[in-house]
Amino acid sequence: MNLASVAHNIAVSRGFEPDFGADVEREVAAMRPPKIDGVSGVRDLRQLPWSSIDNRESRDLDQVEVAEQLANGAIRVRIGIADVDLLVPKGSAIDTHANHNTTSLYTGVVVFPMLPRELSEGMTSLLPDQDRFAIVIDLVVEEDGRVSSYDLSRALVRNHAKLVYEEVGAWLEQDGSHHERSEGSAGSGMQLQTPAFARSDMTKQLVLQREAAKRLKEERLRAGALELDTIEARPVTRDGKIVDLAVTRKNLARDLIEDFMIAANIATARFLEDHGSSGIRRVVREPQRWARIVDLARLHGERLPESPDARALADFLSRMRAKDAMRFPDLSLSVVKLLGRGEYRLDLPGKDPGIHFGLAAHDYSHTTAPNRRYADLIQQRLVKAVLAGAPQPYTNDELAALASHATEMEDAAQKVERQMRKVVAAGFLQSRVGQTFDAIVTGESKKGTYVRLLQPPAEGRVVRNEEGMDVGDRVRVKLIHVDQERGFIDFAGVR
Repeated sequence: MNLASVAHNIAVSRGFEPDFGADVEREVAAMRPPKIDGVSGVRDLRQLPWSSIDNRESRDLDQVEVAEQLANGAIRVRIGIADVDLLVPKGSAIDTHANHNTTSLYTGVVVFPMLPRELSEGMTSLLPDQDRFAIVIDLVVEEDGRVSSYDLSRALVRNHAKLVYEEVGAWLEQDGSHHERSEGSAGSGMQLQTPAFARSDMTKQLVLQREAAKRLKEERLRAGALELDTIEARPVTRDGKIVDLAVTRKNLARDLIEDFMIAANIATARFLEDHGSSGIRRVVREPQRWARIVDLARLHGERLPESPDARALADFLSRMRAKDAMRFPDLSLSVVKLLGRGEYRLDLPGKDPGIHFGLAAHDYSHTTAPNRRYADLIQQRLVKAVLAGAPQPYTNDELAALASHATEMEDAAQKVERQMRKVVAAGFLQSRVGQTFDAIVTGESKKGTYVRLLQPPAEGRVVRNEEGMDVGDRVRVKLIHVDQERGFIDFAGVR
């Protein structure tokens, strides 16, 4: 089976346009990198030791980071976000295509980028050793984790080191805590490609960034943010065949970037609010199935309030992580499913469109991935208008419609990616029909009951003996049918 072709067909069936049309190709062919010199209102910050941390294979780099120790104990964190708007003007053919899809699609076997690769992996990507325009989010993180000041500006940046999550994570966990006595050591197999800066300078940067991220996380947790850890499975292929489903797990490097991006997204939402600009907010409402979350806590010998309480849920999750770290991702998955979906909403100055329950934040937007999410590109244009003293580039009605469309397409993207995971998993499980597995219930509704196997981490539907199953239950299931072409994996409950 040609999995790339299957992914393409599924994307089309969900309303996406995975191929770029002739008008987009003409714009790309005529495009040239922007001139670096002589742009007013842009600071030159290329001399700072910027770096990025991402997946090894990623080339659509949206962010770079740098930290500075201040005399009063605070840490200044600068986060540079690729200035995609500079090469993708509003109303262009490229913009119209991105507006339709609103997101890049990551299917596990092929990526359908929101922007042409010549941009997202080239001229608008913060690639190493390239001068790039960026929106820089400047944060001062105090010792207690508070962000005491923030500002946004346009700048020139240069990524001096593209680092990899797994290598940086391993180094932070092993060598980072002993940095003073192992200065300059890359330990744990970490490959630091830093042509402009000494190895010891970059490792000092990572230690400082880790400390800032730790402070930010601790402050969020005190406010009631939920610290979740779900499992992501990706196919492992050999000679064109799927031979395994590998699990991507969180580590200190992924935490670091997540903490920085959350802080940057909050700062951007507040920046627009401070300057009287509308925007698009990211909202996750109070969970409708809170009663089931209460039931899950009771099964673990814990009690939660009868009404949604983020602080109480955060404390419960923290205790469960400490008690059984190996099984915590299963509990996290259950809570994520019960929290419900996020959505984009129009954000008017002085009016709160809703909280992000999982982050315990009233001011949260998506702004840090404009190569991959259209909502982020919209926010970038709004920020640039504020910085230029120009009128808001969208009416409030347009922003409301764009937010609604982005939510709709995000839901569709999740369905594409979920279906492709099932197609891949179905192919992997074809030879195991008749076997029984341990699983966790991930969904229960009128549409059916769904489970995820603990090993391999494949998802499917329970079509027999599913009575009494609910989200979060640990169950035994028997694989009874597989249809790879449609991504069907059917189980029967084992009593």
